[in-house]
Amino acid sequence: MVPSAPVIAIVDDDPSVRIATESLMRSLGYVACSFASAQDFLRSERLLETDCLITDVQMPGMGGMELQQTLVSTGRAMPVIFITAFPEERVRRQAALAGAFGFLSKPFEGQAIIDCVEAALGHAG
Repeated sequence: MVPSAPVIAIVDDDPSVRIATESLMRSLGYVACSFASAQDFLRSERLLETDCLITDVQMPGMGGMELQQTLVSTGRAMPVIFITAFPEERVRRQAALAGAFGFLSKPFEGQAIIDCVEAALGHAG
């Protein structure tokens, strides 16, 4: 049996970021799925299959940091890469302390997110 490709979930309230990141992940052979909110991701069937999460820090409702804390508290911890249009050092430190595999400022280079995802999957595998 051929092993299935890793599942990458993208959670961002900006449709252009979701579409571009999902397209990039698919071009690399990953299974990519995107969600407009943390709540949508938490309710999705993909939650238990996700190997790596790329999430925006600031979103309406639940932000990326709160999403990561929710996943950890419910026993569904997974590698997380944070992306943000507001790269505050305090938030970067908080993400690093929480074990983030990346903290990228928007707009980010495709290679930067690829490097983070590969590091996260290498750690998970």
